[in-house]
Amino acid sequence: MPTQKMPGAPSTRRYSVEEKAQAVRLVRQLRAELGTDHGTVKRVAHQLGYGVESVRAWVRQADVDDGAAPGVTTADRARIKELEQEVRELRRVNAILKSASAFFAAELDRPRR
Repeated sequence: MPTQKMPGAPSTRRYSVEEKAQAVRLVRQLRAELGTDHGTVKRVAHQLGYGVESVRAWVRQADVDDGAAPGVTTADRARIKELEQEVRELRRVNAILKSASAFFAAELDRPRR
């Protein structure tokens, strides 16, 4: 269970994978028992002492990962992030190589003394 915080203070709490999985499992169990989605996330979030929107996001992402809802899966998101980082690095290297080639081209065009 997360530590107590002052009301109104922003939370910087990081939840473990197990805590997130437990919250998602509880929401799904409650939905199955009640037969409705209404209020289940809020009830579980308050029972566990987690933020309602955090739990809602975890459930939404778990639904996407399980194929129950459309969207980008966690694995795809990680791969996209990795590829974007690679593109940034390649663009930086390309800029360096362009600068170096321009410098050496200028050196070759200068008359020798």
